[in-house]
Amino acid sequence: MKKLLSLVIITIVLAVAIAVAGCGSGNIAEAQRSQLILATTTSVLDSGILDELITRFEKDHPYRVKSIAVGSGAALLMARQGEADVTLTHEPKAEQEFMEAGYGESRCEIMYNDFIIVGPRDDPAGAVHCGEAREAVRCIATSASAFLSRGDASGTNAMELSIWQAADIKPAGGWYQESGQGMGYTLRVADSQHAYTLSDRATFIVLRDSLDLDVIVEGDPALTNHYSCIVTNPERFPGINYQGALDFRDFLLEPETQRFIDGFGLDTYHEHLFFAASDVK
Repeated sequence: MKKLLSLVIITIVLAVAIAVAGCGSGNIAEAQRSQLILATTTSVLDSGILDELITRFEKDHPYRVKSIAVGSGAALLMARQGEADVTLTHEPKAEQEFMEAGYGESRCEIMYNDFIIVGPRDDPAGAVHCGEAREAVRCIATSASAFLSRGDASGTNAMELSIWQAADIKPAGGWYQESGQGMGYTLRVADSQHAYTLSDRATFIVLRDSLDLDVIVEGDPALTNHYSCIVTNPERFPGINYQGALDFRDFLLEPETQRFIDGFGLDTYHEHLFFAASDVK
C-alpha cells in the first residue's frame, strides 16, 4: 500500500512538473493567453514580416495576437474607437495627430524603408528620366499614362497624395484610377493594367518576380517610410489590453527583434526589406 501511495505521489509530482514546464518559455498553454488586438498596415502583412514577428512574440509571451491588416488610416481609426490595443503604422502626420488628440499612450519608431514609384518596363511616360518623385508624377500626368492609386486612406496613399501636392497637380481623369485595396493587390492590378503606382519597397521586392514592373523612381529623401508602434491610451479606453500592448512594444524594441527586422529577407532577396530603427550593427 505504501509502495502504491508513493507511486501515486511521484506521478502527481511529475504531472505538475510537466505542466509547469509547459507554461514556460516557448510552450505557453492556450488557456493562459489573453487576446491582444494589433491594428496594422497591409505592407507588413504582404511583406511576410508580420507573421514572423507575431510568432516570435507569442513564443515567449502569454498573448494570442489578433492582427488586423488595413491601411494605416483605418488602423489608427480602430485605435481611436478603442478597438485596437496597439498599432503598427507608417503615416507620421496622422500618428502625430493621433498622439496630440490623446489617443496614444506612447509612440516609438520601430523600422523604416522607403517608397518607390514603379511602372511598366517600357516606361511610356519616360518618368525614369524625370528626376525626383514630384517631377516623375508630372511626366506621368502630362502623358496621361495610367496610374493606379491605392485610394484607401493608407500611409502609402497619404504619401502618394503628398507627392501630387508637391507637384501642384490634382490627378483626375481616365488615366488615374483607384484600387481601394492593399499594396499587394494594387501592385498586381497595376501590372495587369500597364500602370504606374507607388509602393513600399518591401512589398514590391517580395512580389517583383511575378510582376512585369520596374522601379522608376527611388532614392528620393521625401520617400522615406517610417513605421511606428503606438500603444493605445488606457485612460481613454480602460478596457484595452494595456500590459499586452506595452509588452508588444517592448518586444519590437528589443535588440534581438531589431536585429531580426534588419536582416529579414536578406537571405532570400539579397537586399533589405526593412531597416531597424535602432543601431543594431
